[in-house]
Amino acid sequence: MLDAIAVIVAVADVWLVIPQKAQTYSIVLSAFACTAMIFRRRWPFLAVLVTVPGYLAGWAQLASMIALGTLARRKQWMWQTMIAAGLVWTCRYVKWPLDEFFDLSWRAHILNGIYGILVAGMPVAIGLLMALRVQLSQRLAELAASREREQRLHEQTIRAAERASLAREMHDVVSHQVTLIAMQAGALVVSAQDDESRQAANTIRQLSKRTLDELRDLVGVLRSGMDDDFHPGLEELPQLLRNSEVPVELLEKEVPDPVPPAVSRAAYRTVQEALTNINKHAHGSRATIRMFPCGSALIVEVANDRPSFTLDGPSAHLPSGGHGLMGVRERTVLLGGTFHAGHTPDGGFRLCVTYPLDTTK
Repeated sequence: MLDAIAVIVAVADVWLVIPQKAQTYSIVLSAFACTAMIFRRRWPFLAVLVTVPGYLAGWAQLASMIALGTLARRKQWMWQTMIAAGLVWTCRYVKWPLDEFFDLSWRAHILNGIYGILVAGMPVAIGLLMALRVQLSQRLAELAASREREQRLHEQTIRAAERASLAREMHDVVSHQVTLIAMQAGALVVSAQDDESRQAANTIRQLSKRTLDELRDLVGVLRSGMDDDFHPGLEELPQLLRNSEVPVELLEKEVPDPVPPAVSRAAYRTVQEALTNINKHAHGSRATIRMFPCGSALIVEVANDRPSFTLDGPSAHLPSGGHGLMGVRERTVLLGGTFHAGHTPDGGFRLCVTYPLDTTK
């Protein structure tokens, strides 16, 4: 578009000033100068050289000025720009044919020299100004990107310090108390008089050991500063099912590829929390898992049947903070999904969560 406008302007300039009795070679040279506008942005120095004869022996003044401005913008104040500016000045200073040039008075030579400086200097100045504007915009963009990087680094430093402090607190306080619980439970296993108390103590001991292992992993993540992308996702689901103490049957698993990392982590945590609740509150029941896409969402369903037996005594009152399903619900809401949990008619429990696969909306 700009090249077409440049050609039109150059042709109009020649057409408006060309005399009726013009020499044929002058018309041809001026036409060649106008065609140089087509390739001026790719080869600006060559375009200036092509326009020089049409300006010196013809009427292609604007064509030369446009080509010179393009050269100054692309090359800035390099040797090509200097040579091209000198040629354009010469074309304005020298009058064609040469016999008329030598017949000019000294006043006319001075005026032509001044006009030549204006004709050659104005496109160079405009081209350099445009190049400077582009450079200034790039510098401003680089400065903004640098400030953003510094801001991110500052935030990462603050988060790293907070993670390190939290890791120290968890390691020094929580892990110490859980270790004491595990030791006390182990001692209770040995000293218990009846099987029911021994079973409850053994369950507490196993849960404490598992909590310690997960706590060590969490402390390691906090100290290393890893992001959520390093947390387990659906690729770790088979290992979770193998290590589960609940009999699990995977009825259906059809997961689209790829799954957003946030959805993968949320689906894994949903299954993990459901199996934990089944182990704590429905001991002896079987679990079934269904995971399948529905439109632009991933549905995760974990259900268990009615427990085959009911535990009484201490084993039926394992500690529960009540935050597991609440955490699943909060994660679902943050991802824009739906959450449903409740008892089934046969006495079991069903957890069904829908996670949208497009988490960018």
